[in-house]
Amino acid sequence: MHYIRCGNGKPLLLIHGLGGHWQSWNPILADLASRREVIAVDLPGFGQTPRLAGETSIRTLADETAAFLHAQGLTGIDAVGSSMGARLVLELARRGGVVGGVVALNPGGFWQGWERHAFFSSIYLSIRLLRLLRPVLPAICASPVGRALLLAQFTSRPTKLAPDVVTDELCSYVASPVFDEMLTQLAYGEEQQGAPRNSITQPLVIGWGRRDRVCFPWQAKRALALFPDAQLHWFERCGHFPHWDAPAETAHLILSALAGSHANAAAGLSHARDANHAAHDLHLHLPQSTG
Repeated sequence: MHYIRCGNGKPLLLIHGLGGHWQSWNPILADLASRREVIAVDLPGFGQTPRLAGETSIRTLADETAAFLHAQGLTGIDAVGSSMGARLVLELARRGGVVGGVVALNPGGFWQGWERHAFFSSIYLSIRLLRLLRPVLPAICASPVGRALLLAQFTSRPTKLAPDVVTDELCSYVASPVFDEMLTQLAYGEEQQGAPRNSITQPLVIGWGRRDRVCFPWQAKRALALFPDAQLHWFERCGHFPHWDAPAETAHLILSALAGSHANAAAGLSHARDANHAAHDLHLHLPQSTG
């Protein structure tokens, strides 16, 4: 599994969403690495990690991630996931003993009825459009109007994002050999399983953007029903990627919650929101290492 390590402190695992790669975390990577040693992975079939020999699903990705953590001596590491990665870290937390504290940002897997079809069809059409536009994606992403058109479903502030961040992300979607398979699995495959109350003793925070058009905000109630030990945090004026829309607030929540202080996390959020308005999106060029 390909990964990068940076920063100093207690290890922290970052898991990207559907089609993404470790660079998806660039807007908050520096802030997290200032306090923690960050291990950001490319899941099998995404980024620079080869696909699995068999099925790609939440179950098999969770198995592979657990095996990776064991091989690296990182079992029990705190973990943060986005979208599909958020569902994955919830699965790892549910299994017990694989990860420590968890922050799940806008997790997928809580769709019902028509929501499944809306999710599948919108992403299905989007990825096909991106594949057609692949030769000109960098030029389109360089334009604020182009970013707004391509990312309207995912972010509430597409024109504010750095063009290289957007280009890297969308090209990663196009390049993934398992995107279609994983999209089908997320929409129509295995059901999300929960964890009974008091079964998760480590910090567990589920973050949700109020303006999420991929995982609709009302799905948060279902997530809490399946994970009653979780604390819910709402990101105001954020879409599906709060680490893009509100990077300072997101980094503050992660660092505070996984320091074991939910109270401090909640108390500091208003300060983080103020800081977020002044924060600049950051794209780091870090040395890559493989494991």
